Amino acid sequence: MSYYRIGIDVGGTHTDAVILNEKYEVISETKSPTTEDVSTGIYQAMRKVISKVDIPLEKIQYAMLGTTHCTNAIVERKRLNSVAIIRIGAPATLAVKPLIGVPEDLKEHLGKYVYLVEGGNEFDGREISTLNETELYRIAHEVNGLVDSIAITSVFSPVSPEHEERAANIIKEVLGESVAVSLSSEIGSVGLLERENATILNASVINVAKTTADGFVQALKEEGINARVFFGQNDGTLMSIDYAVKYPIFTVACGPTNSLRGASYLTGNSDALVVDVGGTTSDIGVLVGSFPRESSLAVEIGGARTNFRMPDLVSIGLGGGTIVRVTDDGEITIGPDSVGYQLPEKGLVFGGDTLTTTDVVVALGKVNIGDASLVQHLEKNFLEKVYEKLVGKVEVAIDKMKTSSEPIPVILVGGGSILLPDELKGASFVLRPKNFGVANAIGAAIAQVSGRVEKVFSMDELGREKTLELAKAMAFEEAVKAGADPEQVVLVDVEDVPLAYLPGNATRVRVKAAGELVGVGKGKEVEV
Repeated sequence: MSYYRIGIDVGGTHTDAVILNEKYEVISETKSPTTEDVSTGIYQAMRKVISKVDIPLEKIQYAMLGTTHCTNAIVERKRLNSVAIIRIGAPATLAVKPLIGVPEDLKEHLGKYVYLVEGGNEFDGREISTLNETELYRIAHEVNGLVDSIAITSVFSPVSPEHEERAANIIKEVLGESVAVSLSSEIGSVGLLERENATILNASVINVAKTTADGFVQALKEEGINARVFFGQNDGTLMSIDYAVKYPIFTVACGPTNSLRGASYLTGNSDALVVDVGGTTSDIGVLVGSFPRESSLAVEIGGARTNFRMPDLVSIGLGGGTIVRVTDDGEITIGPDSVGYQLPEKGLVFGGDTLTTTDVVVALGKVNIGDASLVQHLEKNFLEKVYEKLVGKVEVAIDKMKTSSEPIPVILVGGGSILLPDELKGASFVLRPKNFGVANAIGAAIAQVSGRVEKVFSMDELGREKTLELAKAMAFEEAVKAGADPEQVVLVDVEDVPLAYLPGNATRVRVKAAGELVGVGKGKEVEV
């Protein structure tokens, strides 16, 4: 039986969309300008990609969306939930209040209802103090009707989540199921303040995620499509709507990871460096076993320091619309500003008045788009200097991402990758696959569904083997919750790191499992 899937990915300049058949072959693709409200651009791209192909709309069974809605809401401080912040950790943590490392303007939005409650655990799982349930009931009644989202963080909850879970039960008992509750043990790793910030940010964008999901489903129905909808998450896999609304923070940075997954799929390379060049920026990431390499550092989102999983990326201000200038003293500058989606109006080769990187490669005869006669007046020596500097910026970024001096495969994707040559320093070879311009949307469309567990276990309790089996079972369960077919879930990654500073043979275990969507075969996706 034939069926189709739509993949849509929102970039800073363009929103890309593709339709794939059951063999994961691209049968329609399009680019549409990303709009200020994001949603309009998504709907326009969706309608364009559907109009390009004649297929029965009822056979479009899946729709995958990689979106910047939640990132934009945090960065712009708009459309955020009214959040109550509960930290369980008194008296041990009273000296350091919640929202440390969060910019003042974001604190104004999120810091109206902040509470510290007795409870929490030591690093070895022992209670700091008994959980103050009376205070939690009082807080629940106090915030009733004032907030629509709760962020609960307990000290060392990745070791022992019981106090967070009991607090969540009390909150739901008083406020009902309509108020969203985010637990830090399900979002971040060890490190109280960063995990707390990640949990607060997650709680703040629940409504944005819900509105986005509802809007996307409605837009599909208006086109006559009754597809199952999935969101891209930032580890290169998908999650169901319910999962996305509970953990919207995992959509942050899903765009570049979609590009990495798309690059892996299109080339068959599971280990390579990927350069994704858009209209405004270039993102450089690393594929390890077909999935993006994760960052081991704390990351900032909207100025707030967090520690939940994020892809390891370097972004530089270089894209197809990047503006090229010459300073008064003759120095050539490339970006970081860009004409973005206005390139077809502002670029010289399109009759505009702004010199961009696209004009440079057209003038040098490397690319044939627009009207080359409009850039014939540019001096070749000047153009070659610009091009050398442009390529040099990318080569420096590639060097930063490598873990050794050995050359590695480099895959070029994104519409702006026409800027780059077929040979780069540090690359063993350079690939530019077919459909490279919409690799991000393809990555969203072909992605699997994953589940992941990162937790500190005491190996003394069950022993290493049984502890790892427990963690694997938990990851499998998470993958199924996110929408994976239980019969097709496989282990993708298992990592256990002993924590020498903790008693009880404590070990941080990280397990990731992934599988195809329910009812979907494996297609021809690269095995991991």
